[in-house]
Amino acid sequence: MTISMKLSRCIEDLTVLEHLGPKDKEINSVCFDSRLAAPSCLFVAQKGSRSDGHDYIPEVVAKGAAVIVCENLPSEINPEVTYIRTGNSNLALGLISAAWFSHPSRKLKLVGVTGTNGKTTIASLLYNTLKALGYKVGLLSTVCVRVDEQELPATHTTPDAYAINSLLSQMLAAGCEYAFMEVSSHAVDQERIAGLHFAGGIYTNLTHDHLDYHKTVEAYLRAKKSFFDRLPAEAFALTNADDKNGKVMLQNCRAAHYTYSCRSLADFRARLLETHSDGMQLDFDGREVHVRFIGKFNVSNLLAVYGTAVLLGMDAAEVLRIISTLRPVSGRLEFLNSPTGYTAIVDYAHTPDALKNVLQTLAQIRKQGKIISVVGAGGNRDKTKRPEMALEAVRASDTLILTSDNPRFEEPQAILDDMYAGVPAEVRKRVLSIVDRREAIRTACRLAGKGDYVLVAGKGHEDYQEIKGVKYPFDDKKIITEIFKELL
Repeated sequence: MTISMKLSRCIEDLTVLEHLGPKDKEINSVCFDSRLAAPSCLFVAQKGSRSDGHDYIPEVVAKGAAVIVCENLPSEINPEVTYIRTGNSNLALGLISAAWFSHPSRKLKLVGVTGTNGKTTIASLLYNTLKALGYKVGLLSTVCVRVDEQELPATHTTPDAYAINSLLSQMLAAGCEYAFMEVSSHAVDQERIAGLHFAGGIYTNLTHDHLDYHKTVEAYLRAKKSFFDRLPAEAFALTNADDKNGKVMLQNCRAAHYTYSCRSLADFRARLLETHSDGMQLDFDGREVHVRFIGKFNVSNLLAVYGTAVLLGMDAAEVLRIISTLRPVSGRLEFLNSPTGYTAIVDYAHTPDALKNVLQTLAQIRKQGKIISVVGAGGNRDKTKRPEMALEAVRASDTLILTSDNPRFEEPQAILDDMYAGVPAEVRKRVLSIVDRREAIRTACRLAGKGDYVLVAGKGHEDYQEIKGVKYPFDDKKIITEIFKELL
């Protein structure tokens, strides 16, 4: 579908500091990547961590751009081009993108999920729940993007502002009434959600992650809170009362306040009654339900799903009926049974808290078997969490194998050394260091006997390994299945 729009409409929500050139032009496209610039386009020059879009303004003008939106005007001004100076190009891209697609978020009931852990599970299960209730629904998640029945690959936890609005527009065209999306702290800080109208926001928790970007826990917290500060008065804010920062999210939040808890008084409550190898018996606000999930953290996730669905006007009893039929999300505590009697588990756990939660869950369901963990940490990311991850893993494992995750541009062995530094001297005899991830998984499976558990953590749904800027095919689940056959 070809879109054409007057400049005045594109920038209707923008705070314009300076406007040079013709006031109202016809715009044929919007872009922020100079490689996509075309005649009569509007180009937004953003300052990135690796490059500055302002450096490409001459190139974009040469390609026929009609309008340049920037924070700093270039030294050379083309009289045929319109230049708009604004205080924040990231914010501008969000507002322009929303206007370009005629504000699709205002026509959907869009709910955002933020927090360190649980975002993917909650957003995905909300999608599955409302689909099961007969609605057309959209999903923006780490695992995949769904436009009702159509599945698209996911590139980021939260895409760029233009992509978000394009996808929301597609969801509207497909007849979707609801959409659920993960809202990362990076996305909030970089204004990728600017211009979006949310019907509700969910907060899960805040634990150690992304300090490479935010530098401090306080800055990380502020990014999460900023999402709630922006919610409109007619929206709802549902926060986890079991997390110490749950109440912080509600401070100065205009949206209607709601809480969920597994431990204290809240608007929505759940209790774990029994745990079995294939699920849990739960109590949701006085109603007993058996679910096909295990782990206390999943009690909290399912409670958030239940509370959100009720706040969206769904019948509570019908929501619980659907929840009893749901299955875990790809790469989240997925169990693979070996022919020789041990169980491999694939999980996306890539923070100290997530590892702790998964290992505690395995400890609850195992009988006499050992827990052998294969754990890595991503390169060019928060280094401070590496020793903490190794410490949590060795505490709850009989054997720990440190290995590569996505080393990116770092040396894999250097990442393992950072992790190994967190292992106390007295338990280092239980720790192996194997850089090759496939060999690490094979070793764990060789060490496993009947009744044991092999946890392969860190990548979950990912089907690649990123090394020196190249993504190589690598799917933990496929590798484990192949190793099962090799070791028969």
